[in-house]
Amino acid sequence: MRKSEIERTTGETSVRVSLNIDGCGESEISTGVGFLDHMLTLFARHGRFDLNVYCEGDTYVDDHHSVEDVGIVLGTAFREALGDMGGINRYGNIILPMDEALILAAADISGRSFLSYDVCVQAQKIGTFDTELAEEFFAAFVRNAQVTLHVRKLSGTNSHHIIEGAFKAFGRVMREAAAVDESLGGAVPSTKGVL
Repeated sequence: MRKSEIERTTGETSVRVSLNIDGCGESEISTGVGFLDHMLTLFARHGRFDLNVYCEGDTYVDDHHSVEDVGIVLGTAFREALGDMGGINRYGNIILPMDEALILAAADISGRSFLSYDVCVQAQKIGTFDTELAEEFFAAFVRNAQVTLHVRKLSGTNSHHIIEGAFKAFGRVMREAAAVDESLGGAVPSTKGVL
């Protein structure tokens, strides 16, 4: 089983993440940011990752530090759980519908951190959640997971549906990219021999 447990404490947040990449989609999420809890629950379910996330942060300031730091720790946990990445598919992609929203997502577990995020939403807030923080979460994740991730809104008008579609698609592409391809015989899927 590919698992990890990561803790990170700063003057702004205290974050604990446990991750089982080869899980069944069970999760316990408590970040202090309700919308983020909902999105991470979707990520775990659609990626079939067992995921526990706890964050205590300075949400009296705003949600930025908590959202970003959860992305940092989850990305670190993902990288650690993958180990040497022998035998993984490496790539994943999907075009995912969420009612009127249509999201394209593609991932490469490449050892190189890059985010292309083209997800325009009309609302500045969903409930109390600043919608611009979705991009901050993904940026923190890819920097620490060392993953290339592209997320595009192809269509959509409802801000909740658009961001929800992005997180569902994120779960699905990370599941596909991290899945083991037995035909590789444990080899790292790169001509360099490492990712």
